[in-house]
Amino acid sequence: MRAVVQRVSRAQVTVIDESVGAIDAGLLVLLGVGRSDTEADASYLAEKIVGLRIFEDERGKMNRSVQDIRGGILVVSQFTLYGDVRGGKRPSFDDAAPPENARGMYEFFVEQLRKSGLRCEMGRFQEIMQVELVNEGPVTILLDSTKTF
Repeated sequence: MRAVVQRVSRAQVTVIDESVGAIDAGLLVLLGVGRSDTEADASYLAEKIVGLRIFEDERGKMNRSVQDIRGGILVVSQFTLYGDVRGGKRPSFDDAAPPENARGMYEFFVEQLRKSGLRCEMGRFQEIMQVELVNEGPVTILLDSTKTF
C-alpha cells in the first residue's frame, strides 16, 4: 500500500460540481492499494499517518502529529500510485489491486484512521475527482507499507 501524505491548510474533493469531502488543517492522503496488500498493510499505514510528526510546535519544529493538532484527514483513492513507467512511457498498472479488492482495502484503511477519533473524509472510489489543496510548507511525505521508501 502506498500513500502520498500532504500537510494542508485545507483540501477538498469534488465530483461533478459536488463537494464530497473537505477538511481544514490536516492531511490529504492519496492512497494506492497494491495487488498483494492486506489489512495489516492498511493498519500499519493508518497508524503511521496518524502519528507522523510533520506539524510545527511552538518553536517552529516539525514535532506534532495530526492527532496532536486535532486536524482532519481527507483520503483519496489513487491507483495511479502503482503506475510503473520503467519499461516505457506509458504506465503499467499491473501491481495495482483490481477495483473489487481495492475498494474494500480503501474503506478498511479509512475505518482504521477513524478509530483515532479524528474527522476523516473520503473521495469517491472509481470516480473522476477534482482534488484541491493548499499544501502547507510544502510538506509531502511518501509512505509504502513494504517500507520500500
